[in-house]
Amino acid sequence: MVLQGQVALITGASSGIGRAAAEAMAREGARVGVNYHKNQQGAGECVEKIRKAGGDALAIRADVTSGAEVAALFDAVRQRWGRVDILVNNAGDLLRRSMLADMTEEYWDQIMALNLKSVFLCVKQVWEEMAARKSGCIINMSSIAGRNGGGPGAAAYAAAKGGLLTYTKSLAKELAPYNVRVNGIAPGVILTPYHERYSPPEVLKKFVAAIPLGRAGTSEEIAEVVVFLASPASSYITGETVEVNGGMWMD
Repeated sequence: MVLQGQVALITGASSGIGRAAAEAMAREGARVGVNYHKNQQGAGECVEKIRKAGGDALAIRADVTSGAEVAALFDAVRQRWGRVDILVNNAGDLLRRSMLADMTEEYWDQIMALNLKSVFLCVKQVWEEMAARKSGCIINMSSIAGRNGGGPGAAAYAAAKGGLLTYTKSLAKELAPYNVRVNGIAPGVILTPYHERYSPPEVLKKFVAAIPLGRAGTSEEIAEVVVFLASPASSYITGETVEVNGGMWMD
């Protein structure tokens, strides 16, 4: 098990990619903090599945756009396991599709807070611990939208995810002297509750038609990349954002 003895905290882990990542990391031996905001049932089911398989996990509610709640989130993990070795900044959402004509300042601020500010808040809570230990791994979940501008009504979301791509590089440079690695993942069209909410079947069909591999991806396929980036197999990789999109975007 490549993550044996490690403690991982995954934000937004009650469904989709976050949940798949939590389960995959637990299978590889990590003890996992499963953060959620509203979906308590999903987080509970994730923890139960991990525990039934012999792993160790804890569901923790926190709004990751709030500095105080993020601090409490990390306190809960440390009270349980004493440390955080791996941080997966997965929490993020489109909230709704909003074109420029009807986009409000409030909506813009919500998107930036959830998809970008949350990463800053979480990294602030963990980087000193990792730096002092001279080891640690941070993985930021971006999106193909940060590369190509996103679909209709996703401009704010794409801007936030594009910012996260750059922030990942900046963090990697700043934390590399402490042997703390910072990488990202930019999923393409992945079959998660995200597309169930925001992409009607006809829109999703058009998205899939543009994918060279001819299909959408799965949360489990993203989770395997999370495990790789958290494992010793990627020990010389930092500042990289891995494109996982079936060939939809090649860079």
